[in-house]
Amino acid sequence: MADLYANLEDDLAYVEDQLRVQLRSKEPVLEDAAVHLLNAGGKRLRPVFVLLAGTFGQYDRDRLAHVAVGLELIHMATLVHDDVIDNADTRRGTPTVKARFGNRVAMYTGDFIFARALSTLSHIDDVRIHKTLATAIERMCLGEIEQIRDLFSLDQTIRTYLQRIRRKTALLIEMSCALGALAAGAPAHIVSAVRRYGYYTGMAFQITDDVLDFTSTEERLGKPVGSDLRQGNLTAPVLLALRSAEVGRDLRELIAGQGHFGDMRQAVQMVLDSGGVKGAMDLADRYLVKAHEGLACLPPTPTRMSLAALATFVGKRDH
Repeated sequence: MADLYANLEDDLAYVEDQLRVQLRSKEPVLEDAAVHLLNAGGKRLRPVFVLLAGTFGQYDRDRLAHVAVGLELIHMATLVHDDVIDNADTRRGTPTVKARFGNRVAMYTGDFIFARALSTLSHIDDVRIHKTLATAIERMCLGEIEQIRDLFSLDQTIRTYLQRIRRKTALLIEMSCALGALAAGAPAHIVSAVRRYGYYTGMAFQITDDVLDFTSTEERLGKPVGSDLRQGNLTAPVLLALRSAEVGRDLRELIAGQGHFGDMRQAVQMVLDSGGVKGAMDLADRYLVKAHEGLACLPPTPTRMSLAALATFVGKRDH
């Protein structure tokens, strides 16, 4: 992974510079709030996917940067809004925009970042990209609404969960791969192949993220362990733990009661004591296998090797 990022260092630095350019504003508070999230860092996975996918066509850094910056800004906008909805105080170990600037400023900051995303993407004169992205954003909103609807709901299934995370998370990674290849003029079969790879990798990414919410530490996560469960978001480890003969019944009662912090801390321990975490990891591994299998359709280039390494990284990371 260090080699992968090193190979893209100049182009990723250019993307980072363009992110800062896009977040400039005549209103100091708006710019400060937007840059606050940018300064919190991040892996910039979506720009990496865009740039790598772009190597399968005519690689044009400026053109690909518009896509990479646009998609990263969309991701950032959703994070700002999510933190307001979730009443989250920390992200990546630093105060959220909501915590530092308040709910009102945070909501308009998210809207501002989203508008800047559309502005930079408007430089791409390809109606296919804009139609594809518009559909993706619509589905992302559906995923968010579904999550709100399903909070603390014990009736949901693994299938419901998988559909939700595809819309909430995997879709933007899928789009990063597809739109990077599309913007570079790659052949249709290549666009389809990297899109499938992005979908499977994105699913593994989110399932792994949901596992880490139980198995990592607050220092590594940059937020409290078990945050999703405390907010009522039942992820794969929880849904699988509910099937456990040992803890399933008691866990169900705690979730149904929507208890206080102590109860939720007990619920987190129940998930850890069950087979839910292992089951979720196995599920993520199955998506990773499909991601690697999908790469067989691509030309045997160094980029294909990089995509394979990237899939393994997002599925096996520890924070």
